[in-house]
Amino acid sequence: MRADDWHLTGDLDDFLTRAGDFLRSRPALHNTALTDLEKLRAGLTPAQGGTDAPLFGLLETEGGPRAACYRTPRGRLGLTPLSGEQAAALAARLAGLGHLPAQVIADHETATAFAEAWRRRTGAAPVPFWRTHLYRLGTLTPPRPAPEGRGRVAGEGDHGHVVRWCREFCVDVREQASIDAIDAGSFAGTRFGDKHFTFWESPDGLPVSMAGSTTMVGGMVRVDPVYTPAALRGRGYAGAVTAEVSSAALAAGATDVVLYADPANPTSNALYQRLGYVRIADFTGYAFSYDAPMGL
Repeated sequence: MRADDWHLTGDLDDFLTRAGDFLRSRPALHNTALTDLEKLRAGLTPAQGGTDAPLFGLLETEGGPRAACYRTPRGRLGLTPLSGEQAAALAARLAGLGHLPAQVIADHETATAFAEAWRRRTGAAPVPFWRTHLYRLGTLTPPRPAPEGRGRVAGEGDHGHVVRWCREFCVDVREQASIDAIDAGSFAGTRFGDKHFTFWESPDGLPVSMAGSTTMVGGMVRVDPVYTPAALRGRGYAGAVTAEVSSAALAAGATDVVLYADPANPTSNALYQRLGYVRIADFTGYAFSYDAPMGL
């Protein structure tokens, strides 16, 4: 296999036919690709704009696919793990065709290798904007004792509550694009719009914490977001609602239940590990600035 043997296409169906089994072979590590591609397949495009034509790439050998990439309408380039040589070859191929991704997201080593190769190739400065730990559920260990109350799946009548808490979550994590979309009335097109939500309720029926989850794809469910209002934190509610949605995912047949956690938040990282989540990788996102002259 040559590092530059990338098959690029704008045909999502063709790409999924070629790459689907490969992506599903490691559903935890490929979780973002699986959910992003499912959104594209279902026609669920983000509300925050985006004019790039989707692009899909596959690195194949005689034995089958070895790596994949895709670019969303908003210009975000997603990559499965690549060697430094493969990342450099992909950068050269995309630059040569005039493709200019706005961002790249991948496991830390891959994202960094591509960002450096892209900078050398184009002069575009990579700016890190996202760093996270990826966890996969091992043996679920619900909190004992659990806080008083119970879990409840959010219904249509809870929509306003869900939207409000998603916005508060975005304020906490400084996710301005989603805040802007929610404020513009475009919640359905945000990354939260297609998720399923569960509340942890106090004994008197008051929601005190919330967790979202993706629709299962490739046997994988991702828990996101997990949010407790500041005034209600420290009482075990986040652990209880996370365990609730994790248990529901397993009961629905999920083989891989995953979540991301901010490395700068030791409280959430410790919580997820107590629940049985095991850290399996680190992910990084870089945004590209094209102010410098292009060196194609």
